[in-house]
Parts: sequence; C-alpha cells; structure tokens
Amino acid sequence: MSEKELSQEEIDILLAKAKKPSADAVKLHPYYMGKMQTVPKCSVWGFDAFAVWYTPGVAEACRQIADDPQKSFTMTNRANTIAVVSDGTRVLGLGDIGPAAGQPVMEGKALLFKYLGGVDAFALSIDTKDPDEIINFVKLLQPSVGGINLEDISKPKCYKILETLRKDPDIHIPVWHDDAQGTASVVAGGVIGAAHHVGKALDQLKVAMLGVGAANTRTAYVLESAGVPLKNIVMCDSKGIITKDRPDIIEQKDYDTFKYDLAQKTNAEGLSGDFGVATDGADVMISASKSAPDVVKKDWISKMASDSIVFACANPIPEIWPWDAKAAGARVVGTGRSDFDNQINNSLGFPGIFRGTLDVNATTITDEMCVAAAQAIADIAIKKGTTDKYVLPTMDEWELFPYEAAKVGMKAIEQGVARTIMEEDELFKMAEEKIKYARDLTKSLMDNNFIAPPI
Repeated sequence: MSEKELSQEEIDILLAKAKKPSADAVKLHPYYMGKMQTVPKCSVWGFDAFAVWYTPGVAEACRQIADDPQKSFTMTNRANTIAVVSDGTRVLGLGDIGPAAGQPVMEGKALLFKYLGGVDAFALSIDTKDPDEIINFVKLLQPSVGGINLEDISKPKCYKILETLRKDPDIHIPVWHDDAQGTASVVAGGVIGAAHHVGKALDQLKVAMLGVGAANTRTAYVLESAGVPLKNIVMCDSKGIITKDRPDIIEQKDYDTFKYDLAQKTNAEGLSGDFGVATDGADVMISASKSAPDVVKKDWISKMASDSIVFACANPIPEIWPWDAKAAGARVVGTGRSDFDNQINNSLGFPGIFRGTLDVNATTITDEMCVAAAQAIADIAIKKGTTDKYVLPTMDEWELFPYEAAKVGMKAIEQGVARTIMEEDELFKMAEEKIKYARDLTKSLMDNNFIAPPI
C-alpha cells in the first residue's frame, strides 16, 4: 500500500535539508583549505632521532629491503597505504570536470579511508585521460603503496584500466575500482538486508536496473555471486532494455565487452521497451544513472511487486525522491545520500574491504571478497533488527568496519590470494585497533585545537 502524499510544505522542508550539505561544503572547504595532511607515526625523541629515521641509520633498512622486497611491507608504511587515483572524467553525478575539480572528492575519499578504515590514502588526481598512461602511472606507483583505488574514471576505459592491471603478472598489489566493485558491494549488502526484511529469497528476486555503467555492471555480477541469477535481472540504458540481439550492443561488443556479456545473460524473458517495462512486477529496482529527480517515474514504481525495494543511487540528486517512491508504493527506499534513510554509500564498503585486504597482504580483491563484505554489511543490520528505514547500517556504526575487514580477510585467505595467514579473531582485533587509533587520533587533534572547530 502506498504512503500518503506529502504536502508541498513538507516537500519544501526536505528539499531545503537536501541542499544544506552543498552550502556547508562551499563554506568549509576553503576554511580548512582541504581535508587531509600528513603527520608522523614514529617517535621523534630529539634531533638524534633523525640519525635513525634518516641518514645514516636508514641505509640499513634500505639494504634489507633491497635483499628482500617483501620487507617494504613491514619496514615502511606501505602495508597501510593506498593511492586514490582519478582522471576526473566521471566525478559523482557531475561528469567530466577534470582532475583539479575532482580533487575534493579524492581528498574526501582519503578522509573516509582513514577515519572509517584506519587506512592511509593519498589523493592523486592526474592530468591525463589516456588509459594507457593511467595504467603506466599505477604501475610506477606500485613500490610505494599496498593497493590502488581507482576512482571516478569514465567507462569503458575504466574497465580496460582495471582488468589490464588486475591481469598484469607484474602487479602484486590489489587494484580496485570503487565506482564498480565498491558500489556493487554496498548495493548487494542493501539487497541482502532488504530481501531478508521483506521475506524474499535472493534466488527468486526479479531485479530491474537502470544504467549499464561501471556501477550497475559490476553490481549485476556481484549480485550473481551473492545468489541472484543473472537471468532474473533486466537492465536498461538510455535506449531501453538491453537485449542479446540489439544491433548497437552487438556492434560495440568489442568496445563494451561487459555490456555485451550482460545482454547475453540477463533478461531471460526477452523483454524490450523502456524502464517501465523492466520494473513491471520487479521486486527490486536499482538505478545508477542520471542525477536528477523524475528520471525514474512514480508510475514505474507503482507497477512493481508488493513489498518492493527501490535503490536510487545517483549523486548528489537521486533519480527519484524517496518520498515520491514511497508514495508510489515502494516499501524500502534507499538513496546515495546520508540525509535520507537507507544510504547506499560506498563508504560502508571500501574502508573495511581495504582494511581486511591490507591486513592479510592480499594480491587482489575478488568478487567473492565483495560478497563477503556485502554479507557483513547486511549482517550488522539484521542482527540489530531491520525496518523499512534500516536495511543496512550507517557510517556511524563503526563496529561494521572491523567485522567487515575480518570477513574480507578470511575470504582472501580461503581463496588463496592472501600472503599473511591469520585467524578471524586476530584479524578482527587488528582491524579494530587500527580503526580506533585513527578515530582517537582525529579526536585528539580536535580536542587540542590542532584541527579548528567548524565555523
């Protein structure tokens, strides 16, 4: 049953609330002049400390790493350091705004990595759109970092960059694309939690997906790994439902190989038409498309199955406002925004996933590791008790991240991609300590006014 329509006054209040984070961001970014800085992690007990940390003492550390490169993970901060790499060609819902304009997002990502996952991340927006140059840049970075987070790179070159690096025998650290694998992990976690809440089995779900970009493409594959058959998924791009015989998809199969593959494996009923056809009778709707209200129509939602689940994930504006989706009959509604219920936000995934990946010194991040993260995300909500407004945890439930890290690390060990073997309780304790350290450090800097209070 649909909810009561909101009054215009109620809608105006919600819209004003939705605009406030942008207004605050314009004020606070120049106030702090960015979000990240570097601070020492070693003791500086006096100026003679530099004889240990720099010359002459450091030479012995260098010699030992030269003899055994794996020691770079224990004698430097490499094991806890990643690079957030972007060319600024697909930043949030803003499109190709360039590397300089994308840097606030990359710094924000680094902040979330540190505060939520205890991971040191460097924001590196680079001035090239050439996929081969980006690939080479990442390869050159490898000795300095324990992992690579690709961010806001347009498709299909993001696929080429990710797959080339993951298959390169000379790359021995995890390379991941957060807009693909990260989004997929959290969306899958939301689907698992929401399906549990409404009492529907994953293998019986009918799923309609709007958008066939990096996010939804990988989400479809991760959902399959989690138990949702690809044949039960119907995907739609700007031209309509993708089908195995659509001429433009066949023509571009070598350009967008994943889209072609999904066209062959999804939509078992052979549906064609617009997204309204895809949502008819669907249990779940996932959109990752244009950032604007009314991209998804209320009448499309009204045609969905009972107890329907709607995830409108575009940022900063979802494809349909949550109150409109609820009024159209959706039971569970999530967006990418933190100021609405059920935030489908990558921040629930990447900090814990990389924490667990780094702690076991894994060489890659597999889809199965993403499913482990998704199940961990759902587990936290299910244990606390799901409601229509709570099918996955929020960022402030910090216990999620060490739990997620331990589950991801154990899956890496199980799959044979980890170089450090530990028990799950050891992994959990290690992750918990590192995350608590990062949060306590930030609080201490604030309490002692090394970080000024916001204006």
